[in-house]
Amino acid sequence: MSTHSWITLPLDATSRESLAASGLEYRGVEVGSAEFVPFIRAIARGFLDEDPTDEQVEGSRERVIDRRLTGVYDPRAADPAVPVATIDSWETPLSLPGRRTIPMWAISGVTVSPTRRRRGIATAMLEGELRTASAAGYAIAGLTVTEATIYGRFGFAPAVYSTDWSIDTRRARWIGPSGSGRLDAVDRERLLAELAAVHERVRSANPGDVAGWTGLWRRIAGLAPGGEQRKIRGVIHSDDDGTVRGVMAYSIKEGEHDFTRGELTVSLLVADGPDAYRALWRFALEHDLIATVHAPLRSTDEPLRWMIADQRGATVTTREHGWLRILDVPAVLAAREYSAPASLVLRVTDPLGFADGSWRLEVGSDGAAEVAPVADAAPEVTLSVQDLSAIVLGGVRVSTLAAAGRVQASASALRVLERSFASADTPFLSLWY
Repeated sequence: MSTHSWITLPLDATSRESLAASGLEYRGVEVGSAEFVPFIRAIARGFLDEDPTDEQVEGSRERVIDRRLTGVYDPRAADPAVPVATIDSWETPLSLPGRRTIPMWAISGVTVSPTRRRRGIATAMLEGELRTASAAGYAIAGLTVTEATIYGRFGFAPAVYSTDWSIDTRRARWIGPSGSGRLDAVDRERLLAELAAVHERVRSANPGDVAGWTGLWRRIAGLAPGGEQRKIRGVIHSDDDGTVRGVMAYSIKEGEHDFTRGELTVSLLVADGPDAYRALWRFALEHDLIATVHAPLRSTDEPLRWMIADQRGATVTTREHGWLRILDVPAVLAAREYSAPASLVLRVTDPLGFADGSWRLEVGSDGAAEVAPVADAAPEVTLSVQDLSAIVLGGVRVSTLAAAGRVQASASALRVLERSFASADTPFLSLWY
C-alpha cells in the first residue's frame, strides 16, 4: 500500500461537524479495505458510467493507490455501506512558466448522489479539501471538471484551455516538413513504458501539466480491464541515435459501409521535439483507409494547424480544461518565471480567506519575483482569487478579464501585468485527472 504522507492527513473537522449536523458521516476510505468496492461503484454511478465489473474494480486499486479517498455516508440509507458522496485527492507537481514546478493538491472523483443533492455535501467536501491542503502547506489546488458551473464558488478558475480536433484527411493533406528518425509499432507493454517516460520528460515545458500515474498509463495503453482496451495500438518515434522521442496511443474504427472511410482516434500523442511531433501526426493523417482523425485534449496552439494543406479540413473546438485555485499568493507567484519586470500592488479578494489580502509583486529583469503582504499601499490592480488563478499560467490575458469587468486596474497597470505574466510556453494540460 502507498505510504505517501498526504494520504494520512486528518479529515477536516469543520466539514465533519457540518455533515454530522445533517446526520451524515465523513470518513476516509483505505484502498485495501472492504469499503473500497462500494466507494468505486459510487464514483462510477456519479459519473453516469456503467457499473464496473469485479475485474475493473480491482484494477482501479492501482489507479488510486496514491490518493486520499474520502466518502460521505448516510447511516439511514437503504445501503449504508455505499457512500452518498465521494472525493479523492493527492499531491502532484504542477508545471509553471519558466519550466518550473510547484506541489499541487489535486482533487478528483467528486460525486454526490442525485438522491442527496442541495444539502451542502459538495460544499463541505470541497471546502474541507481546501482547508486540509492549506493547513498542510500546499499553495495551490487543481482539478479537471465534468460540470463547470460548480467550482467557481470555491475560488477555482479555468487556467488551461484545450482543443478537440476532427480532421478530414482528404482535405487536410500533409504539407509539413519531413523529419529524421524512424517509426515503429510497439505492443501495449512497451507503449505503456514509453508513454510514461516521454510524458515525464516533456511535461515541465507545458505550464498547467501534471505528472501521470501508473493506472492512467495502463488505461491509455490498453492494459486496463475492459474489452475496448484491446483496440488500442501504439507507435513510437526514435531519433537517429535510437532514443525514443515521441509516442502515440491510438485506436481505429473501420468504416461501416466503406472500408476506406475509417476513423482513427488519438488517445495521446507526446513528442519530445519537432521531428517526433511531425512524424507521429503525419503517420495518423496518412494512415491507410482512414478518412477522419479525432484528437481530443490538444493544445490551443498546435503547430499541426500549419502543417496541413487546408486548415478548414480540421474542425477545432476549444473549451476549458485545467482549473486552478490559489491558496497562498506569495508562494505561487514567487514560484513561476516572468517575461518582463513589474512592480505592482495587487488586491486579491477571497471569500474563503485563503488568498485574501494586498500583495506587492516585484519582478526583476531576471524574471524572478518577490511577493510580500502590504497593509498601507493603495492597490493598482484589484481582482478575485478566481481571476488571479486564471491568469497565473499566462494562458488567460488579464486585459480580457478587465474587459469582462472582472479586474479593476488602470490601462498602464494592465499592460505591465500582462507583459509580465505572459508565458513563452503555451499552457497545456495533456490529461484528465
